[in-house]
Amino acid sequence: MQNRKIVVVLKGYPRLSETFIAQELLGLERAGFELVLVALRRPTDKKRHPVHDEIRAPVHYLPEYLREEPWRVMRAISTCLSRPGFWRALPVVFADFRRDRTRNRIRRFGQAAVLAAEWPEGAGWLHAHFIHTPASVAAYASLISDIPWTCSAHAKDIWTSPDWELAGKLARTRWTVTCTHTGFDHLHALAAGKSAVHLSYHGLDLARFAPFTGQRPARDGSDANAPVTILSVGRAVEKKGFDILLKALSLLPADIHWQFEHIGDGGELNKLQLLARHLGISEKLIWRGALDQNDVLARYREADIFALPCRITADGDRDGLPNVLVEASSQNLVCISTNISGVPELLIDGENGFVVPPEDPQAFAEALETAIRDPDLRKRLGVAAEHRVRTEFDHHASIHQLKHLFEQEWQAAS
Repeated sequence: MQNRKIVVVLKGYPRLSETFIAQELLGLERAGFELVLVALRRPTDKKRHPVHDEIRAPVHYLPEYLREEPWRVMRAISTCLSRPGFWRALPVVFADFRRDRTRNRIRRFGQAAVLAAEWPEGAGWLHAHFIHTPASVAAYASLISDIPWTCSAHAKDIWTSPDWELAGKLARTRWTVTCTHTGFDHLHALAAGKSAVHLSYHGLDLARFAPFTGQRPARDGSDANAPVTILSVGRAVEKKGFDILLKALSLLPADIHWQFEHIGDGGELNKLQLLARHLGISEKLIWRGALDQNDVLARYREADIFALPCRITADGDRDGLPNVLVEASSQNLVCISTNISGVPELLIDGENGFVVPPEDPQAFAEALETAIRDPDLRKRLGVAAEHRVRTEFDHHASIHQLKHLFEQEWQAAS
């Protein structure tokens, strides 16, 4: 068996919005792999999830901007000049730069040189999380160091990357995993048989999300003293569709009593709060900001409905299968979302949740009204959603798959 020490390249670490990555890292450690985490940027979140404190792997940070650590970059280039792989990498970098004439392309090569020059002792494999910038660094570092690499592709990184770049990376990886059927189909077509692409749902650490054993009150929105609580979790960014959700809430009939809670930070919070005031619903909204996983779990258990109107933005950005939908469903909390990307791979309209078209506040409002007025329906759909998560979305399955993929490679090389 080859060395089980893997260098994992991440865009940033730790990040509150990427619990699915942290969960996978911890799962691989528990499966016996030694990891070294290499991040392209330092953390900006003020909080950490408990899972981050359980991961033992050391974390190294590459220079986010080459100008910030010029001597480190120059030492790395000097070290790499004597390696045949450096000269193999240069034509690839130049070819990429001709198609993408940006500073970012040069930055990724500089970061790759630093990674190759400062390569952790004993590490024998390279894995990138996200097929955009982290995979660029991993691809160049692999060429320089002659270390094989693999990749986990997710959502935004797939749909905002040009096909020529995706095809080039897929041709150089040993294999790639991705977390939705739509992403798999796109990458599989681009790979054109040159490398393997595998579907691997992130799943959920069900030990961390134990079943909710309490009883939700049968609120139906008729009592002003017992409003139905609608919850959403996610960064305030365009692809989450929170503006659609606010418009839908404003369309609810006046005889329904409700309150809305949002968990998360993000650049559009002020814009959303202004929209809420314009729509006349501010007094019914609570903005809780970023919370850690334990606090989020508590809010799932106290809410009556979970809502996330995902959309595809003009530049192609979108969610894959939002982890928060899986988390909420694990607590038999009925979810309302949209039929884009991987959402229908979890939720089936009328069977275990509500799924409506994107960009349609009226349709979303109608689903909300139905869910609010019928607590028995909420309970039935929530139970069905929890059953599906606990039978089909256990993260141990994805960890077992990754473990098998890595070990296949190393057994073939031994």
